[in-house]
Amino acid sequence: MLIGLDIGGTKVEGVIVSSYDGQVLHRLRVDTPKTNYVDFLLVVKNLITALMGKEQVRSIGVGCCGSINRVTGKIQGANLLYLNDEDFLTDLRSSYSIPVAFTNDANCLAISEFKSGAAKDASNSCLAVILGTGCGSGIVINGDIVDGQHGLGGEIGHNPLPSFDPDIDGPSFQCYCGSYNCNETFVSGTGFERTWAIKHPPQSAKEIFASYAMGDKNAIAHVEYYADCLARILGTIVNVIDPEVIVLGGGVSNQDGIYPLVQERLASYTFSKSVSTPVRKALHGDSSGVLGAAYLPVIKGMI
Repeated sequence: MLIGLDIGGTKVEGVIVSSYDGQVLHRLRVDTPKTNYVDFLLVVKNLITALMGKEQVRSIGVGCCGSINRVTGKIQGANLLYLNDEDFLTDLRSSYSIPVAFTNDANCLAISEFKSGAAKDASNSCLAVILGTGCGSGIVINGDIVDGQHGLGGEIGHNPLPSFDPDIDGPSFQCYCGSYNCNETFVSGTGFERTWAIKHPPQSAKEIFASYAMGDKNAIAHVEYYADCLARILGTIVNVIDPEVIVLGGGVSNQDGIYPLVQERLASYTFSKSVSTPVRKALHGDSSGVLGAAYLPVIKGMI
């Protein structure tokens, strides 16, 4: 049995998963503390203790916002601000005698979809992209997740939009990270709304996609533009790692209309114009985080 934790800004979810068939046997949820790191660590440990009381488990996998810098061992880039610059992984490992592994939420998406989801037919590689409030990705190569020296593996949301053209993409825009025209500011859910508002009255992504489904010409043009931006981004990644499968997760990924649009444009942005890499919707949905976390120690060879 494997423990998986999915830690977000509002809740900490823990599951026990069977390593044989991926079945979730137990699931617990608690609120994420809003106070400080000490309170947070106590809540996480209490949740793990409650899960360990239900089954004999072999490992603990943790999916969380942010990443670990291999140089310092500390958390970085977490939107739970009290986590940044804390040695969270060491604090957990010192409390348990079984293997404990950590990665971010996008990596968990990639792991879960590679192991038993939309990319389960891939032999050794996939790219999983989260299109939600932000944009991030997880990369599986040779069956293992790519973290990188500084924990930045898969941070495609903060690469600049390929072939940026102000006549097409609007005025240059500064991302919260300090860089300009980051992919996240175009293909996240908030980016989709931002670029719409350049030419139209502000609307939510849900409202824009509803208009698209009803045949509104402005919404159709915007969804097609969005798909072109996403195809540009994915094309540059194909040119670097050439994954067997691309999986999309997050809120925007639930819009079925984007898939044929992205698929038909993808090859025009790759070196070979005959690229046929499938672009698929994530299978596990909201469960991707805990499932990927549970599988993490397995793919890391820790058990």
